[in-house]
Amino acid sequence: MFSHSLSVMFVWLALVGRCSAADAQLLRVCADPNNLPFSNQRGEGLENKLAQILSDDLSAELKYVWFSERKNFVKNSLNAGLCDVVLGVPVDLDDALVTRPYYRSTYVMVTRTARSLQIESLYDPQLKDLRIGLHVVEDDYAPPGHLLAAQGLSRNIVGYSLFGTYGAPNPPARLIDAVSKGDVDVAIVWGPFAGYFAKKDSTPLSIKPVSPIRFQMIPFTYSIGVAVRKGNDALRSAIQAVLDQECPKLQKLVTEYGVPSPREDAVSCATSPSAAAFLH
Repeated sequence: MFSHSLSVMFVWLALVGRCSAADAQLLRVCADPNNLPFSNQRGEGLENKLAQILSDDLSAELKYVWFSERKNFVKNSLNAGLCDVVLGVPVDLDDALVTRPYYRSTYVMVTRTARSLQIESLYDPQLKDLRIGLHVVEDDYAPPGHLLAAQGLSRNIVGYSLFGTYGAPNPPARLIDAVSKGDVDVAIVWGPFAGYFAKKDSTPLSIKPVSPIRFQMIPFTYSIGVAVRKGNDALRSAIQAVLDQECPKLQKLVTEYGVPSPREDAVSCATSPSAAAFLH
């Protein structure tokens, strides 16, 4: 492991040779202090673990810049120069340079297992008689809400703020709690939220990927990578080398956090160029 870390660090330093030694030894990561399963100030999230892997393999000191995820998060944090890296962004993000994906996930339907609702798709006729929980992001519903609204199901939707009230712990969990308590019949939620909080709930919950996987031009599945500022190709290359080298470890980590990934869409380590190939 030491020899691998030294090699990756060497490549990074060579690529960013115009930076000072002090800059090269510090990895600044913008992260939300209250956004499990991704990150929190206690370092319990998936992205906290990934940030530590990156800093360890790059032999860099990890420094968090805590910044609540809201609208224009990347613009106001990464692109404002507050940090060098943002984890967990869609790979087709236009505002930054993004690595290849280290996982892919989907929106899912969450129901109480005991009810055996067997909802087949977002077009299932059962939905017109059900209370449908959905996250509200700023002033809009999460992406599947557009398909539901097009079917005339707006009145069935019960909105739960993705961000919650300031300071409330784990705001996204409220939607999963609503299914558990029977406040809604089904929740349609981003997979990592569902997988993580459903595992911690005392009520058995069932999770099923949504179908279809998009509505018009709105996707319901996303490939997730690591973002750096445009122009910082050196840092992206160094991070990509770590992601490739640590792919099996990252896949295990994603599984431990309960991230649902449709088998046909799962990121495969076998298809990722190795760090060794990059280094050569």
